[in-house]
Amino acid sequence: MMPENIKNIKKIVLSDNWATLHKVTFDYQDSKGNWEPQVREVYDRGNGAAVLLYNKESGTVILTEQFRIPTYFNGNPDGMLIEVCAGLLDHYDPETAIKKEIEEETGYHLSEVEKVMDLYMSPGSVTETVHLFIANYTAKDKVSKGGGLAAEQEDIVVHEYAFAKAYTMIQTGEIKDAKTVILLQYLKLQGILS
Repeated sequence: MMPENIKNIKKIVLSDNWATLHKVTFDYQDSKGNWEPQVREVYDRGNGAAVLLYNKESGTVILTEQFRIPTYFNGNPDGMLIEVCAGLLDHYDPETAIKKEIEEETGYHLSEVEKVMDLYMSPGSVTETVHLFIANYTAKDKVSKGGGLAAEQEDIVVHEYAFAKAYTMIQTGEIKDAKTVILLQYLKLQGILS
């Protein structure tokens, strides 16, 4: 059902390569009752999931590092970004998808994850909802090297940091990824790793 303050929606596909980019035109009625034509570009790559792995005993977290071309184009000198394990849902539910990503990217096999929240990360132009999780890991959960899937051209470095170090990396600018900052702050606020 369409809201009463939106009408005459028209979508044109601008790109349908890795994901779909639409040019959308519509009429929007503002809070004063005026109808205004709007033009936007909307990028639909599907929904995703992200997880911060933490070890309660050792006080450590697992983060990944990989090349992100958009960050390179926006001034990140080497394009490398430190972030939590994450991926698209594809055809899986969020919990199943993130468990699969954990094993592929980090090499840990975990049977339990805890849902934290769902967020839009860039709602001005991207349709994606990211389902955020946390999960406790131990050394015995490590089943492979991780690093991602060669078939998906993933080249992921897995890092284990003391939680205090990872949290400080937000302030130093070494961690700039929003979902990672949010999940590290969640752990801190909840007192999970004090």
